[in-house]
Amino acid sequence: MRDVFVRLLTDFLSAIVFLVLYLATGNVVLATSVAIAGALAQVAYSRVKGKPLGFMTYASLALVIVLGSATLLTNDPRFVLAKPSIAHFAIGAIMLKRGWMLRYMPPMVAEIIPEYVTIAGYAWAALMFALGLGTIAVASTGDLKLWAFYVSVVLIGAKFAAFAVQYIAFRILVTNRIRAARA
Repeated sequence: MRDVFVRLLTDFLSAIVFLVLYLATGNVVLATSVAIAGALAQVAYSRVKGKPLGFMTYASLALVIVLGSATLLTNDPRFVLAKPSIAHFAIGAIMLKRGWMLRYMPPMVAEIIPEYVTIAGYAWAALMFALGLGTIAVASTGDLKLWAFYVSVVLIGAKFAAFAVQYIAFRILVTNRIRAARA
């Protein structure tokens, strides 16, 4: 579990640096420049240390450079604030693959209610697209406090809530199917 949080922190470090600097100084050019430099330094450090870099690291670097450049050219932080939406859209697109979720389910669930697992996979894709659109909507306001709340509370809370609903629904569905098979 610790590794997951370290990877997430690594992937979002440049966005965190941007947000902290921008909130502290109000200087979009400084915050963006440091975020881009930090992302480049992060990749260089990993390469020097011989650590393997995954697709997400390179994708994150590319996004920081492209969106950061747009922010620098326009002096508008909304481009950098929209970055999480791209990740949500990409994940949502991957989740559109039929049955993607089956491999993550306990064997009992995958065997007893595979059709519901497939439906849940599509529901997760829809959630990712909705959260991505919400991120763009909030970023377009330019309100950093609202954006920080949305990214840290709404995005995470929606995923936890969806997971809880799915867990309860799957338990009920599996239990009902087992009871029906015995009867």
